[in-house]
Amino acid sequence: MVSVTVVYVFISLFLQHTSLSASRSEKGTGWSSRSLGARCRNSIALCSDEQPHIGNYRLLKTIGKGNFAKVKLARHILTGREVAIKIIDKTQLNPTSLQKVFREVRIMKTLNHPNIVQLFEVIETEKTLYLIMEYASGGEVFDYLVAHGRMKEKEARAKFRQIVSAVHYCHQKNIVHRDLKAENLLLDADSNIKIADFGFSNEFMAGNKLDTFCGSPPYAAPELFQGKKYDGPEVDIWSLGVILYTLVSGSLPFDGQNLKELRERVLRGKYRVPFYMSTDCEGILRRFLVLNPTKRCSLEQIMKDKWINIGYDGDELKPHMEPVEDFNDTSRIDVMIGMGFTREEIRDALANRKYNELTATYLLLGRESEQ
Repeated sequence: MVSVTVVYVFISLFLQHTSLSASRSEKGTGWSSRSLGARCRNSIALCSDEQPHIGNYRLLKTIGKGNFAKVKLARHILTGREVAIKIIDKTQLNPTSLQKVFREVRIMKTLNHPNIVQLFEVIETEKTLYLIMEYASGGEVFDYLVAHGRMKEKEARAKFRQIVSAVHYCHQKNIVHRDLKAENLLLDADSNIKIADFGFSNEFMAGNKLDTFCGSPPYAAPELFQGKKYDGPEVDIWSLGVILYTLVSGSLPFDGQNLKELRERVLRGKYRVPFYMSTDCEGILRRFLVLNPTKRCSLEQIMKDKWINIGYDGDELKPHMEPVEDFNDTSRIDVMIGMGFTREEIRDALANRKYNELTATYLLLGRESEQ
């Protein structure tokens, strides 16, 4: 029997649908003086233009809401770049939840992949934590599917290759996401995937089982419904199967009027294969949605699968090689010195990965504007 705790967790998750969608950006002003941001640093304040600020960021609008957090679209005053700021009310969190938030921050600091939302800066006050992150202006894949319907397999393949690459990269770093779903897959201005929301993520170690039952029920692996402990990667791999089905069909493989019905369908592992789905796509899908977690495919095997490499002759999907971050870009450093920062404080912030205003400014200067 599934434990009462697991049922409670899943019912809570089933009832919650806190979709943090990213809507299209508003045009705004670009460069501004450093003093304007500096005066408002580490707090929300009304500055000279009467728009609220957090640090060096001018808040534009709310683009998402959760239980104890909201996400705002903002503009970095010094570079004109748009960012997403996750604002977490620490006073509403118990010690365990607060610990999870800081774990999310710790994990995000270790990630550097083109298909994962990048963290730029962390600002903490007594009551609030602000996570300044990459803004994906294309919104959620979930909303894309609602608006446009299912993807053709060619488009789904391009997106899914990026998702697999990013998740495999996390697993190589011993990080499991545990909440992979269409709502947590964002699109940037060029329609590239950006995996977001590492709130349920955790580190895993061989031989150490995880026992937290989290995520979204329609994407949850059968072993989670059964209350079994798990290694980590295999629950992400099941979720990837659900995501692939959703991209190609525009619907969920396992659904139900209530949690009991959904659980029964997941534990049966039976789903309808749409008539338009290719044999190769059905083949790769059946490697993900395997009831026995020990027999589920590995992502290394998936990278060699026929379907995922169709049209990519000579460009078989390979593990991502993390580039060495260039912290000696003299042109960026010179621009920052022109803003009023000193060479010494820039070097110190970058060398020690401080995720402060200096690191954020340097990283944002290195990004192309989406405008």
